[in-house]
Amino acid sequence: MISKETIDKVFETARLEEVIGDFVQLKKSGANFKGLSPFTDERTPSFMVSPVKQIWKDFSSGKGGNVVSFLMEHEHFTYPEAVKYLAKKYNIEVEETELSSEDKEQANERESMYLVSEFAQKYFAETLWESELGKAIGLTYFKERGFRSDTIKKFQLGYSLDEWEAFTKEALDNGYKIDYLEKTGLTIVKGDKKFDRFKGRVMFPIHSMSGRVLGFGGRILTNDKKAAKYLNSPESDIYHKSKVLYGLYQAKQAIAKEDNCYLVEGYTDVIQFNQTGIENVVSSSGTALTPEQIRLINRLTKNITVLFDGDAAGLRASLRGIDLILEQGMNVKVCTFPEGEDPDSFARKNALEDLSLYLQENAQDFIQFKASILVKDAKGDPVKKADTIRDIVNSIAKIPDRIQREVYIQECSRIMDISEDVLFNTLAQIGKHELREAGKQHRQKQKQKAFDVVRNDEDKNVKKVDFQQELERQIIQLLLLYGTKTEEFEDLLLKENEKGELVLEPEVHSVKVFEKIYVDLQQDEVELTNPIFKVIFEELVVHLSQGEEDFSVDSFISHAEPQVASEITSILMEDEKYMLHNWERKDILVKGKTASLSQLVTETILNLRCHLIEKRVEQLQDATKQKIDGNNHDVLEEIMSYHQLRMLLSRKLNRVL
Repeated sequence: MISKETIDKVFETARLEEVIGDFVQLKKSGANFKGLSPFTDERTPSFMVSPVKQIWKDFSSGKGGNVVSFLMEHEHFTYPEAVKYLAKKYNIEVEETELSSEDKEQANERESMYLVSEFAQKYFAETLWESELGKAIGLTYFKERGFRSDTIKKFQLGYSLDEWEAFTKEALDNGYKIDYLEKTGLTIVKGDKKFDRFKGRVMFPIHSMSGRVLGFGGRILTNDKKAAKYLNSPESDIYHKSKVLYGLYQAKQAIAKEDNCYLVEGYTDVIQFNQTGIENVVSSSGTALTPEQIRLINRLTKNITVLFDGDAAGLRASLRGIDLILEQGMNVKVCTFPEGEDPDSFARKNALEDLSLYLQENAQDFIQFKASILVKDAKGDPVKKADTIRDIVNSIAKIPDRIQREVYIQECSRIMDISEDVLFNTLAQIGKHELREAGKQHRQKQKQKAFDVVRNDEDKNVKKVDFQQELERQIIQLLLLYGTKTEEFEDLLLKENEKGELVLEPEVHSVKVFEKIYVDLQQDEVELTNPIFKVIFEELVVHLSQGEEDFSVDSFISHAEPQVASEITSILMEDEKYMLHNWERKDILVKGKTASLSQLVTETILNLRCHLIEKRVEQLQDATKQKIDGNNHDVLEEIMSYHQLRMLLSRKLNRVL
């Protein structure tokens, strides 16, 4: 267990914008930050971070919370793991306790797979540095590749002994179950036999964005032609090749800082670049680039530079990856190395200044690169040249931004010596073709729907707004934001005048916002109907009534139940949602709540009273219909009294009834 003091220290020290900034590229937006949602595929920012409140809200997925809940959502951490991650980031000491066999059994399946993978990484690293065979074989190989000791430790490289069961036996002896060893792919089970998948290989751990070990890549060191040179962990619940980029954990801060990401093909390319001093580099780990991988980079930067080997086989096939990057609305450049060189070998032979200068001078815009490759294939053949131009225009058509498309068309016209009009016409034809295809698919769906039975049920009705829920939400928001503020309120006391009529007489007094709300609801004997709002209301009143002038919302959220914390975040970030629209830039001035806080509190309570009166009147009217004897005199009198009260309250609200 982690002590409450440690948890409090973590929450006091951790800065939400810094932590989320490791995973999402954030841009200033007033007092807040905004960025692309890390939970959905979007191109317009709907992810909001409030440094003042220390909470975040993702309006596209509905998720929200504090710094710990972000790590739990994004990295699938447990609560203790998220706290430990933050403690490590901010150099806060946490008392670690070794997991017992019983604890390991109780851990859920996904967590157990993480634990097994982390154990494997430590085991392979220890084997590399401490065993005689590890030093003689594995460490020697890495040193021959030019990797320094600090680089090997930074990327947590290791070595798996050339023995059938060395790792598996060690893991089982340490209490890890064979089920999870098999599910992570570390151990292969065939009948009664169990043997290590990565036998006799140097090991490259593959990390998540937060540093958790997801899987491994292993390189064989012998000349066995039957065995694959590189072997990756199989797909599992925690490792999906198409959604992971090697080196992203080590590169994420440099990518955001440099506002550019270098994309290479292999593990050693990443490591050698990093060691040379260029840290903003990742690899697709030998797999074809996927939209999911591109979106990972898109969270940190809009700029990608793809690095190709000088003699890369299938370079033309690699162009597909460029089209995928363009489809995601990103800016892409391409850089090739001299023949016979790859990023690994070139970085090894050059100092940081020379490597940086080479990348700067040789990085081409994608259109120039694609044209140079395809024109070589055409070799003066007019038909092939036409195909080349069409191929380039197809790539341009994938760019979502209209202005960028036009600029690229102009560039293509200049490079390929063809008129812009022809290129724009070709672009329009491609657009029409895509539109026709989309229309065809839509018509097919409509035909299918025509055969469906049309149901006139409640699902067809427009969902009505629950007025009471909205008012209760407003009450919670007022308590959270302004509960301890003292304001002047004009109370309306219900009195009889000389004619015996009910009138409201004003009386002004200064009280705290939470006291005003609490007392008014108590006088009306009103309880909040939403169960979560009710819990929040009761806990808030207790905290605020203890005289906590320095009441902290983020501290309150950190000790709340997850469901309660999520609801609080949604309430607090509701206003920030409208900041995403940049109203000021459109000359629309949005009035802040604090400008008329006492009025807002009073109106909220009066609206709730009016709403409850209307509900009570409806109940009484229903009761009169159900009375068989027709003696409704008392009920009608009560209805008239409620109508009179509602008229008074509505007058106070400046309503016309």
